[in-house]
Amino acid sequence: MQRLPYLKESPSQTAGPYVHIGCTPNFCGINGVYDEDPGARMVDERTQGARITLSGVVYDGMDAPMKDVMVEIWQADAAGIYPGNDPRGNADPHFTGWGRKAGDYATGEWVFETIKPGRVPFKDGRMMAPHITLWIVARGINTGLHTRIYFPDEDAVNAEDPVLMRLEHKSRIPTLIAEKTGPGAYRFDVRLHGERETIFFDI
Repeated sequence: MQRLPYLKESPSQTAGPYVHIGCTPNFCGINGVYDEDPGARMVDERTQGARITLSGVVYDGMDAPMKDVMVEIWQADAAGIYPGNDPRGNADPHFTGWGRKAGDYATGEWVFETIKPGRVPFKDGRMMAPHITLWIVARGINTGLHTRIYFPDEDAVNAEDPVLMRLEHKSRIPTLIAEKTGPGAYRFDVRLHGERETIFFDI
């Protein structure tokens, strides 16, 4: 048996036609694997915080919606605590902090029912603005793309967010700000290329 003294990074490859079958089988019409696709539900009736709906579409370089996209989100709960990374056990037990959705096959749109996250500390102790991390896989994307979603009704704390403050080209910050489309409703469209290309993070 081969002995490996350390874990090696697995090779990456573009997301092929089986990513939905493996990750969201119910969405694909394959029943019996899971009662509900992993990540399909983030909240229940006892989840604390303001409920929000977050939707969006990923657009390719031709400004066409990518209809085979799959996205995941990670976020803190309403108190700014990440479920699953809480040694004190104070995270909201009725909130998962993680969601996964496939884009609609006709429109490419994905939708999450979640809560507005609280502020979490940066590594130097400063507080980050409320945000949601978004991860994207689809055809032609060899390595999953990471970006962040900030909120348009948090201008004051967005201005002092330590991650946004580090961005060299301030004119591109709006690509990380969601659009408020109604009470508790936000839209965040992602553009992979072009003049309005979304900022992605190398993490």
